[in-house]
Amino acid sequence: MKHLKQTLKALLLVVLTAGFTSCSDDDDNGNIIEQDTTIAGLVSGSTNFEILLAAATRADLVTTLSTVSDTRLTVFAPNDAAFVAYLDVDTEADAIATINALPVATVRNLLLNHVLPTAVTASEVTTGYVKSLAENSTEDNLDLYIAVSNNVVTINGDAEVIEPNVVADNGIIHVVDAVIPEATIATFATADSNFSTLLAAVAQEELAATLAGTGSFTVFAPTNAAFVALINADPNDGISSAADILALGNAGTSTTSVLDNILRHHVLGTAVRAEALSTTGATPATPLFAGGGLSIDATVTPPTITDGSGTTHDIIATNITATNGVVHAIDGVLMPE
Repeated sequence: MKHLKQTLKALLLVVLTAGFTSCSDDDDNGNIIEQDTTIAGLVSGSTNFEILLAAATRADLVTTLSTVSDTRLTVFAPNDAAFVAYLDVDTEADAIATINALPVATVRNLLLNHVLPTAVTASEVTTGYVKSLAENSTEDNLDLYIAVSNNVVTINGDAEVIEPNVVADNGIIHVVDAVIPEATIATFATADSNFSTLLAAVAQEELAATLAGTGSFTVFAPTNAAFVALINADPNDGISSAADILALGNAGTSTTSVLDNILRHHVLGTAVRAEALSTTGATPATPLFAGGGLSIDATVTPPTITDGSGTTHDIIATNITATNGVVHAIDGVLMPE
């Protein structure tokens, strides 16, 4: 690691905040030495990123983060404290030992989950989903959910940007206070406030573990507005609030409650991406609850989905990609027949 630090040397200055700023330095003969101001060089030159550097070395990503030609990346860089907390160890040395004991592919994908393929400054960050360089088992790029509120930026509902806009020759570094694990479908339900009603229903019916577990699922995720539309659809159906929707459940793992069946009507047991849908006719799909089949029509814009009751809703966002499947956001609640 010492040799790597020498080859990727950068000078860290403190300017108002404890961040990265590189400059030139003099060698012993008084000659000016240009410092490495790539992403890898800045990380190497900081004492706050020893574990990140060790992880990049373990994952063979130093060259990637050093490349300048035709490369402009965004890196959400966890500091040493973030790695110590994530790995649940006592010291930085313990964290580095743990990193070095992990499979290379595991470390590589974890780090790539912190990297965007384009440079995005703090002023350009907006709330929504972006693709990282990490991949799932079918080599689809994983999403990150970025939320911006009151000038605070969080990623996947956990990591917070604590120092933005560290400019490198090959991109931008935003320092974060937590490591960002690869997201499951449950991660997005938790992180994205647009799914807070869905999250409450999933949590009550104890389906969160399924959506966070191994497997390959498709979830047609109703937004909060979709649940409001359900509440307002029929003034005589006894559903006048989100609480009434939750009352359709039984706060357990039983698959017999009305709410449980409704939720399972939104889930397929395989991952179906938008590009896999037929462009010449409707694509049939069988949900986990057999309350009538689903029919997805990608021949229209936006694409639509028809539920077991025969009601059609718009698919308003597609291919939100997690480690265990894909999420498509919809503007209505799918009801079984």
